[in-house]
Amino acid sequence: MRNEGEEDRKTGEEKGEYEHTLVNATYNQSPRPASGRLSENVASVGTSEFRDNSWTIELFRQPLLDSYPLSTNFAMADIDVKVASWKLVEVGRLVLIRSGPFEGKLAAIVEIVDHRRVLVDGPSTEEQKIVPRHVLPLAHATLTHFTIPQLPRAAGTGPVKKLWAKNEIDGKWAKSSFSQRTDRCERRKNLSDFERFKVLRLRKQARYEVQKSHAKARAANKS
Repeated sequence: MRNEGEEDRKTGEEKGEYEHTLVNATYNQSPRPASGRLSENVASVGTSEFRDNSWTIELFRQPLLDSYPLSTNFAMADIDVKVASWKLVEVGRLVLIRSGPFEGKLAAIVEIVDHRRVLVDGPSTEEQKIVPRHVLPLAHATLTHFTIPQLPRAAGTGPVKKLWAKNEIDGKWAKSSFSQRTDRCERRKNLSDFERFKVLRLRKQARYEVQKSHAKARAANKS
């Protein structure tokens, strides 16, 4: 009985291998499956069925060859790689304080406490703009484009004040568009109702003059 069972098992294995060979031969002869569904072919990618079916490989290979012929020359484009001008959190970077008792004032980073806080000091030459040394959360600060070069880490207020005056930080900041825009917004916030009304009238007058000049230019072009 044991020998008969082993013979049946061997016969079944040979029969399965024979059927598998026939299936592969059928797939190799047919360009696409009987169902013709691309979704079934895609679903079989990565399986043994996909590896055994040469028609599936041909189905994906031929469209790629049609789209990218072998005669196409792929040349490397000339790319000019430039260093990104990021404003980094670094010692010597000037920040504009956006919240707290020193809102709107300028200070320099003298030490980095952690990834959320920095130690700042703002020994401005103008007394009303002085910022005492304290720990400032980065969420309450805006990084500027200005830096104090060669500022030592954890430098005292004295060295920071000397480098501040040497690099003319207050003058450069006053001339920057960032500072002018900030001052303009602050003045606009502090306007009274009557001053806002005067600004509205002036803006209307300016817009009217622009439209009148534009109309004269169009009339001159037509003539």
